[in-house]
Amino acid sequence: MIKKIILLLVLSSFGQTIFAQTAKKDTTQKASMSAELLSFAKKHLSLRYRSGGTSKKGFDCSGFVRYCFSQFGFTLPHSSAAQISHGIEVDIDQAKAGDLIFFKGHNSGSQRVGHVGMIVEVGTNYVKFIHSAWKGGVRYDFLNADYYRKRYVGIRRIIHESN
Repeated sequence: MIKKIILLLVLSSFGQTIFAQTAKKDTTQKASMSAELLSFAKKHLSLRYRSGGTSKKGFDCSGFVRYCFSQFGFTLPHSSAAQISHGIEVDIDQAKAGDLIFFKGHNSGSQRVGHVGMIVEVGTNYVKFIHSAWKGGVRYDFLNADYYRKRYVGIRRIIHESN
């Protein structure tokens, strides 16, 4: 009877160890996919903006996001207004690198989504993102800049636990 109890305890402990290692691997995989995605996006810094652009010849904002995500097996539509319906909504205080950040277009009074980028870094008082902007092409910007702060709409997570 004591041998059965000891065996049960050993097997139970072994199972917990395997579960913990698997959970850690999943978290690392998730983080590394976001890091790889952002590293890939960074390689396109300074490429020019092109309305409707979907290639290295020039990107618009949603074309750039779609292109980068497609390299990692994700399918997104080519429109920021349509991309905001994908993934899961995330509060700004829960934002992570790899999340999509959405903005209104040129008219800050509009309710329509017109711009998208990918969050690169979240700090105590800032959110840094990469996007293809009409002025400057693929570049980094910060949410706390007046232009973007006034047009901020929300954040969506495409890369999550089930991916």
